[in-house]
Amino acid sequence: MTGVQRAPLADQAAELLLGRIRAGEWELGQKLPGETTLAPQLGVGRSTVREAIRKLAGRGVLASRQGSGVFVTALDAREDWGDVVIRADIIAVIEARVAIETEAAALAAERRSPAGVRAIRRALADRAARRGRIEEHVDADTAFHRSIVAAAGNPILLELFDGVTPRVRQAMIEMLRIRESFGSDVDQAEHARLADAIADRDAVAAAALSRAHLRSLREAFL
Repeated sequence: MTGVQRAPLADQAAELLLGRIRAGEWELGQKLPGETTLAPQLGVGRSTVREAIRKLAGRGVLASRQGSGVFVTALDAREDWGDVVIRADIIAVIEARVAIETEAAALAAERRSPAGVRAIRRALADRAARRGRIEEHVDADTAFHRSIVAAAGNPILLELFDGVTPRVRQAMIEMLRIRESFGSDVDQAEHARLADAIADRDAVAAAALSRAHLRSLREAFL
């Protein structure tokens, strides 16, 4: 493992961690190893690892959960998109998701591979299993929607999705805390219908279901 070569150490450690996340070493929602494991890998002390994690948390890539550890909440962080998304009103971000994910759902239905369908099904099952805690539910929901964008086979759409993920995540958590209800059977069934439409290569239905879901989300924020 390549260590940190120059100062500032925390920034360098953060970039090394981000590089490993981008390379797919950890999946969305996965827990990172502890500080005692990461510190020697990065060639820094534990306090520097903590600072690096704080920096990536500030960029929406990681999130610390008290008593549980540090988890991956986005698979990339781009400064230009970060600046735009941080400034954006959440309604505008959801409208951007409509544009991104509606097209992605249609493309996924047209292009999906057997592996893509399996990934969507796995993410759907994981979403169903993670309805006990708000943060885990939001991360599992994000992973499900990302699996659909990935199945579309368009790297630009995937980049756009990853760009808005950090802002949407925090807003979703806050909204669900206020509503005090999430992950209902009806909601899960709607996501299952979307997965079925993609598996059935029904691009029209997939786009319509994606659009309806996101527009209902927009109405919830309004």
